[in-house]
Amino acid sequence: MDGVNWDKPVSKDQQGTNTPYLLPYTDEVKAATDHLYERVKHVVTPMEWPQKAALIHAINTLKKEKNAVILAHNYMTADIFHTVGDLMGDSLALARMAAESDADVIVQAGVHFMAETAKCLAPEKTVLIPDMEAGCSLASSITGEDVRRIKQAYPGIPVATYVNTSADVKAECDICCTSSNAVQVVESLGSDTVILLPDQYLAKNVAAQTDVKILTWAGSCEVHEQFTAEDVQDLRDAHPGVVIITHPESPLDVVQAADFAGSTAAMADWARKSGAKKAVLLTECSMSDNVAVDVPEIQFIRPCNLCPHMKKITLENIYDALRFNQHEVDVDAAVIEGARASVQAMLDLPKPTVPASFDPAAQEKPVDLVHV
Repeated sequence: MDGVNWDKPVSKDQQGTNTPYLLPYTDEVKAATDHLYERVKHVVTPMEWPQKAALIHAINTLKKEKNAVILAHNYMTADIFHTVGDLMGDSLALARMAAESDADVIVQAGVHFMAETAKCLAPEKTVLIPDMEAGCSLASSITGEDVRRIKQAYPGIPVATYVNTSADVKAECDICCTSSNAVQVVESLGSDTVILLPDQYLAKNVAAQTDVKILTWAGSCEVHEQFTAEDVQDLRDAHPGVVIITHPESPLDVVQAADFAGSTAAMADWARKSGAKKAVLLTECSMSDNVAVDVPEIQFIRPCNLCPHMKKITLENIYDALRFNQHEVDVDAAVIEGARASVQAMLDLPKPTVPASFDPAAQEKPVDLVHV
């Protein structure tokens, strides 16, 4: 470590070797962060904490100086989610919070499409993302040009897009949705047929919950599509009495084999109210760590999958983003107008009284892929 100036941002090479900042762990830092350790002690060891605490304190100090907020997605690691996150939740919650925030600076602790959504909803604010390479396999599966060709091939059919898409894609669609409100959005369009882009698994799970005919795209989330119904059975065999909770971005047979399926907000809500002693969240790994803070009475079995894109966001690069105002996310004004209208159409729908869930018993209905 000799020769490294720890008062400067961590370089890409240093990040690649997980070299941390060496900020001092002072009495001031200890006093300001001891209460935060109680929220993450299940995943952060006492040996690790002083190093993290100094960085956490520095981030929280900078937020006040710059009137900044950190939007922390459920898939962030617990040290980010529970110690520096100001506004936390799933994509729908973060979209609403971005629109309502009074901060001058928004730091998106999530992936790039989320930062673009924040910029579209709050174009006057500075939106930063700690790592510009924090992308999304699902978002990258479709482009605005693809949507334009789809609309030409299927004229008159309304197009809804999952919020896990670029601003350019949102700008070409009639309305956005999240897993929290996808069924509500589809049924709000007043059409017997709707094109729901780009997640084929979410589309199949939505189709099983509605009479609306669904057309979709061959996109998928690389985290959720890896789970199988066999995984669910193996978990039940290995852990008798375990409750299996999954996400509608998973294949339909996984949803049907689970005890509960819903958005990230619904999964967390159901876990809190389930009374379960042992549970599995078949989703991104960090979500179990974050939910465990609120329901310590549940033993979480963790056969999860890591999202390599979400894990590009670290305390170190959040600190750098705030210190140096770096990695600003900008969106073309014309794209902002269209994307904002699409997102706003979703936000204008009545807010669900409870987080949306998907009935695991629902039978599969045919879902056709659009061809362009």
